[in-house]
Amino acid sequence: MLDDIFDLAYLIGFIAASIIRAYWLKRTPSWWRDRGSIVDDRERGEDRPLMLLTTLGMIIVPFLYLFTTRLDFADYSLPPTVRLVAGSLGAALFLQALWLLWRSHADLAESFSPGLQIREDHRLVTLGVYENIRHPMYAAHLLWAAAQLLLLHNWIAGPAFLVASIPLYVARIPREEEMMEDKFGEEYRRYAERTGRVLPRMGR
Repeated sequence: MLDDIFDLAYLIGFIAASIIRAYWLKRTPSWWRDRGSIVDDRERGEDRPLMLLTTLGMIIVPFLYLFTTRLDFADYSLPPTVRLVAGSLGAALFLQALWLLWRSHADLAESFSPGLQIREDHRLVTLGVYENIRHPMYAAHLLWAAAQLLLLHNWIAGPAFLVASIPLYVARIPREEEMMEDKFGEEYRRYAERTGRVLPRMGR
C-alpha cells in the first residue's frame, strides 16, 4: 500500500514521467494521424505481447502494490539506515531518469516515433544526449526501473519493470538499429562506432 515516503516518491516520479511523455507526444507532428508519411515500418505482431509485458511491470504491478493489499505478502523490511540509503538512491535515479527522458524527447524533436517506423522527413539525431548514446530513452527507462527496485520494497513490485522490460529491449534495439542503418547507411555506421547503445562508450 501507499504508506511511506518512498512509495510517494515513486508515485510522483511516475506522474512526472507520464506528463513528460504526454507533452512530447502532443508536440510531435501527428505521427498517429499522418500514416502516409511512413516509408518503413518494422513493427511485428510479437511486439505487442512484449509491450503488454512491459506495461505490466511499469504500471499494473506497481499500482497494485501502491493502491491495494494484494501484494503485501511479498513486502520485505530493511534496516532503517539501509532503507533510507536505498530509497534516497532510488529517488535520485528517478530524477535522473526524468531528466534523461525529457532531454531524449527534446533532442529528438520531430524525429520521434513511438514505434519502429521511419517517416519521409526522418533525420539522424546525433546531438545532445544522442551524442554519446544511441538509445537514451531506453536508458531513461532502465534508470526508472532501477529506481522502482530501490523505492518499492516488495519482491514483486520492485523488480517488475526491470524484469518485464528486458525482453522488449533485447528484441527491439537490434531491429531499430538495423532500420536506422538501412535508412542512413554509412552515416549511421560511423555514429554507432563512436557511441554506446544505452551507456556511453568507454574511453570517450
